[in-house]
Amino acid sequence: MIKQFINRFQWPAILGLVFWLAAVSAVPAQSYIGFIYPAGGQQGTTFQVTVGGQSLEGVNRAFVSGTDVQARVVEYNKRMGNQEIGLLNEQLRELKNKQTEKPDAAITNLIARIEKIVQDYVNQPASVAIANLVIVEVTIAPDAQPGEREIRLGTPRGVSNPLIFNVGQLSEVSAPPAPTSPLQILGKEEQSLRRKKHATEGQGGSEMMMMAAMMDGPGSQSDLDDEEVRIKVPCTVNGQISSGAVDRFRFEARKGQRLVIIVQARELIPYLADAVPGWFQPVLTLYNAKGKEVAYNDDYRGSPDPVILYEVPEDGEYMFAVYDALYRGRENFVYRIKIGELPFVTSIFPLGGQVDIPTVVEMQGWNLAETMLTPDTEDAVPGVYPITTRGTNGLVSNRMLFAMDTLPECLEKEPNNTPAAAQKMALPIIVNGRIDPPGDRDVFQFEGHAGDEIVAEVYARRLDSPLDSVLKLTDAAGNCLAFNDDREDVGSGLNTHHADSYIRAALPTNGIYYIHLNDTQHHGGKEYAYRLRISAPQPDFALRVVPSSVSIRSNSTASLSVYAIRQDGFTGNIKLDLKDAPSGFELKGGNLKGTQELTRITLKTSLAETKEPVSLIIEGCATNGERKIVHEAVPAEDRMQAFLWRHLVPAKELKAFVFIPPPPPKPEPPKQPAPPTTSKPAPTNQPAAPATSKP
Repeated sequence: MIKQFINRFQWPAILGLVFWLAAVSAVPAQSYIGFIYPAGGQQGTTFQVTVGGQSLEGVNRAFVSGTDVQARVVEYNKRMGNQEIGLLNEQLRELKNKQTEKPDAAITNLIARIEKIVQDYVNQPASVAIANLVIVEVTIAPDAQPGEREIRLGTPRGVSNPLIFNVGQLSEVSAPPAPTSPLQILGKEEQSLRRKKHATEGQGGSEMMMMAAMMDGPGSQSDLDDEEVRIKVPCTVNGQISSGAVDRFRFEARKGQRLVIIVQARELIPYLADAVPGWFQPVLTLYNAKGKEVAYNDDYRGSPDPVILYEVPEDGEYMFAVYDALYRGRENFVYRIKIGELPFVTSIFPLGGQVDIPTVVEMQGWNLAETMLTPDTEDAVPGVYPITTRGTNGLVSNRMLFAMDTLPECLEKEPNNTPAAAQKMALPIIVNGRIDPPGDRDVFQFEGHAGDEIVAEVYARRLDSPLDSVLKLTDAAGNCLAFNDDREDVGSGLNTHHADSYIRAALPTNGIYYIHLNDTQHHGGKEYAYRLRISAPQPDFALRVVPSSVSIRSNSTASLSVYAIRQDGFTGNIKLDLKDAPSGFELKGGNLKGTQELTRITLKTSLAETKEPVSLIIEGCATNGERKIVHEAVPAEDRMQAFLWRHLVPAKELKAFVFIPPPPPKPEPPKQPAPPTTSKPAPTNQPAAPATSKP
């Protein structure tokens, strides 16, 4: 739009300004996005979102995984420096003078646009990594499948990392995007506080949001941090927490309503590299009309994102507040809060089943239309799958995780709290059980032989159970042979607490042995479910490929990292290859040998360019005796938490983009030497010499 204005008025000075705004200069190889706001939208709506990142020069496309969601880039606002802002102010003065001479609506819009850029300018952003902003228009089809998607941005030289984007079913309430946060200086933190604008209901009002953002600057009186925002439930509230802020929302509720309030924050952006703790830690508090706190939550079981389940005792007004546990904040402290009589599953049992055998799953929860579900396990590949159900109002519930395996399965049977009452097992077996009631202990008996290796592994926290397990292996006399509380699973990159236990031990003699399982803190209940595998070692592996986006120059190569997660002592060689490789792509080298856990592979292309990012699948093949093992590598992003810890955060797809590199800049023609100048004799006060004559 700005360029159209410039072409119309043909002002060379403003054309130079647009070159800064477009910023098509040198681009680093990897584009990065650090937040998207709002991080979702309602089915059947079109609205704008703001994406913050870096190395986004020339951004021209946006990609959304799945179907029925379209996105296009509307605008790019490059982070500017003092000199650029100074030049913008000069251009602004010229435009205002021109407007005085001859008023024009296009000039008025351009003036407002530049004033907004100048007003939001921050000399020292709190995070440079998210200070470059892209405005993207998103259109969600009315029948789009609700749930998580991924958004990436495309530049002339590749695609960015993905971020989570949600397709929702409820109406949306969103505040205008927060301005860039200034850097906090020790002892002067109050200088970095900023204000935000009123929320607006319905994403169809995105134009109103943009106008409010242009009219209200930092310091305006429309402030979420000081004023409560009135909403109508059910709805989804979108916001960004600023430093020291508390966002408050007031609503009407009726007696007997089974109210569910679900916060998504850490789920949207799992790790922040320069924050302690290494994620946005939201706190959720519910108050009644008298201002009395009636419910509080700062996490939900093993998740840092809080949930409140509240049965309304009387008609009236209620208010909930959300803030960071340490009162931190900036524009990537993004949240989505769903509120209403929503379907919410609190637990399922069992947590998994055997492949090709139907398993009836019992569901506990709030506002559910059905409490029994039979997942489709026919022809399934062993792994972990999300399952949902529907509520009484037709809405889709939260997601629960369901595991599938090939080993025989059984249910735990009480009483089995002591070795004398232990449940007898024939190995191999997967036991589906619960630690219920609190303080419960489950004991399982099996027969072993001298020299046999035995593995006992718990799947609970990795399946969203709150159980913090502890395992113990004892012999018939009660002697402890092995013990484990927590074991890290690097393949579970989103877990903040690796609470599942694992034992691998050799049995010393023939005889009876016992596996003891309980909760470390002696908690328990119907939701404290687990899957316990007891078997000989099942050598296997899983793969992660990093990053999930790769950019390649024409007819060139790029490198990727592949991590092998070796299970139960697997030491076989893993051969890596492209599965169903698209034409023009080839994988070179990088096989994993023996106990090797990391390798670099080379992706080669013979293509000049690709118009769209191409989805690739890397798979690993190995053998264990006569058994052939083949697994696809899960795309992932290598993320750092709180300055040190690193995590492999899974993504949905591995995307490759081939681009034609821009031509090198033309060398400037050599400067021609300046022509010699003739100088006149300097004037003098001396009398001229007398003329001489020939003899």
